Amino acid sequence: MFHIALHTPVMPANTGNIIRLCANTGCQLHLIEPLGFDFEEKKLRRAGLDYHDLALVTRYPNYDAFLKAMTGKRIFACTTKGSQNYAKVNFAADDVLLFGSETAGLPPEIRDAFAPERRIRIPMQPDSRSLNLSNSVAVITYEAWRQLDFPGS
Repeated sequence: MFHIALHTPVMPANTGNIIRLCANTGCQLHLIEPLGFDFEEKKLRRAGLDYHDLALVTRYPNYDAFLKAMTGKRIFACTTKGSQNYAKVNFAADDVLLFGSETAGLPPEIRDAFAPERRIRIPMQPDSRSLNLSNSVAVITYEAWRQLDFPGS
C-alpha cells in the first residue's frame, strides 16, 4: 500500500484524523519530527479514536532519517506550490505521499529538491490558500488507492 508522511505536523487533531485514514486504507503513516504536540495528547487520541492500534505509525527524528528509510521508493511532495495536478499522476503501490506542516507546508529546501513532476497539488480556486491537511491527505490518498482498484478493501 501507500506511505503517507507528515513533515513536522503541528495540529494533533489532523494527525489523529490521518491515523484513522491510514487504518481504513491500509497506508503506513510516517511522522517526521519535531512534532508540534505530544504524541499522547488528548486531541490526537480523540481524533484517531480507537484506530491507533490499527495503523502502522513510524516516527523519525529528522528528514534525513526518513529519506534513508524510504530509499528506493517514489516520493511525491504534496504542496500548494506543486506544478503537477495530483489526478494526472499514475500512482503505484509503495509510493510515498509527503505533506508539510499545517502552518508552513514543506520547507522550500525540501520541496525544491523534488523534480516538478514529483511536486503535486490539488487544484483550487485562484484566491484560495490551501485545504486542511487531513482533507488534503484524504483527497490524494483516495485517488491513489482508486487507481489501484482499492486493493484490500
